[in-house]
This record gives sequence, structure tokens and C-alpha cells, in this order.
Amino acid sequence: MDKKDRQMTVIDGSGKEHTMEILFTYDNEERKRSYIFFYDPKNEDEVLVMRYNDNNELEDIEDEEEYAEVEEVFNAYQEDPKIQNLKN
Repeated sequence: MDKKDRQMTVIDGSGKEHTMEILFTYDNEERKRSYIFFYDPKNEDEVLVMRYNDNNELEDIEDEEEYAEVEEVFNAYQEDPKIQNLKN
């Protein structure tokens, strides 16, 4: 995947644009939702996650149970040795 294919632009609450790097996406068939994990290249330690709504727009995850599920997916992502080898 080309670096440009892993980039996305996010507009914050004050209208400022930020170029972010996509870490990975995840589809939850039970919830019928798709999620995107991404980070600011200037701060690679802070990974953010949002979900796509029915209009294919990004929105925050406000449900605690749903957030716990995506957090579990992220933890599994971090612990997978195959993925760690790809990142290095």
C-alpha cells in the first residue's frame, strides 16, 4: 500500500485540517459497523478510532460497550506477532 493510500484528512472542531495516517480498518458484522484506527504522524503513540455512520461519515464512538470492543480489537492488533513483523 502506497503511503498516500494510508493518509486521510480530518477536520477538527475549529475547522483546521490534519493529515492522519491510517493504521487499519475493522468491520464488525454483528453491529454492521466499520471502524478506522488512525494516528497523527507527529504523535504516533496516540491512536484514535472512529466509526462510519450510515452516510459513510466518521463519527465518535460514544457507547462504552462498543468502545470496549474496538479497544479489544486494537489490543489484539498490537499483540499479533505477524503484525508486529510487518510494522518493523
